[in-house]
Amino acid sequence: MKLSYKKLKKQFHHLLSILKINYSKLFSYKLFIKYKKDKHEWLKQGGKITKSFMVLSDFYSNAGISKGHYFHQDLLVANYIYKHAPKRHIDIASRIDGFVAHVASFRVIEVFNLQKSEKIKHENIKFFQADLMDTVRIGKTDSLSCLHAIEHFGLGRYNDTIDVDGHNKGISNMIDLVKVGGRMYISFPIGNDDEVYFNAHRVFHPTSILQHPSVIKNMKLIRFDYVDDNGDLHLDKFIDDVTPDVTYGCGIYTFEKF
Repeated sequence: MKLSYKKLKKQFHHLLSILKINYSKLFSYKLFIKYKKDKHEWLKQGGKITKSFMVLSDFYSNAGISKGHYFHQDLLVANYIYKHAPKRHIDIASRIDGFVAHVASFRVIEVFNLQKSEKIKHENIKFFQADLMDTVRIGKTDSLSCLHAIEHFGLGRYNDTIDVDGHNKGISNMIDLVKVGGRMYISFPIGNDDEVYFNAHRVFHPTSILQHPSVIKNMKLIRFDYVDDNGDLHLDKFIDDVTPDVTYGCGIYTFEKF
C-alpha cells in the first residue's frame, strides 16, 4: 500500500524521535552543507568574498508573504479608498509602513496617532499626534480608517491611559469625525467572544461592533470582509459566514454614515 506524504513524514519524525535526533538541527545541518557547496562553487569560479555572512533560512523560502491580517487589510482598504476617491482621508493609528504607505502612493493621507513619529519626508503623509480616546477638533472628513488599532485603545501598551472603555470611546469619537454619507473603514481581531489579552490587545466577536450605540445610531454596514486563522482572505461576506473555528481572525468593516 502506498503511503501518503503526510504519513511518511509522520513516520520519519517518529523514527527520529526514537533515535533521539532533533529534526530542526538535522535540517539546519543539511542547509549548512548546501551553503558550503555554494561557497566552494563561488570560489571555484574566481569569486571574491569580502566577509562571510551566512544566511541559511532563505534557501527554500517563498518569494514573500501574501497572506495574513496586515497584507490583506492594508491592500484591500487602500484599494477601496482609491476607487471611492474621497476629498479627504483621515487615518487613525494604522501602520505607517503598511496601509498608510499604500494610500500615500496615490493621494494625501492625514495620520493621527497617540505615539510620536520621526519626521516623514513623503509629502502625501501628514502626521499629527492625537489621542482618539479624547475628542479631537480636526474637522469633518468624508473618509476615515482605523486598521488593527482600536483593539489596543486603553490597554496602556503604547503608554496610553488605562481605560476599560477606551475602544468604545475611540469608536464614538471616530464616528463623530465622519460626515453624513462618508465612510469608515475599521478592522480588528475577531473570535468567538469578546476577550482581553492584557496588555496586548482585545479580540471581539464579529457582531459586537454592530451593538455599539454610535454605530446603531449613525452607521450602516455596507461591506464585510475577513481574514481567517490561516491568513486567508474571504471577500464580501455576511458576518454570520464567520465560522466558529476562527479564534483570531481579522474583521474588515466598511461603514457608511447616514
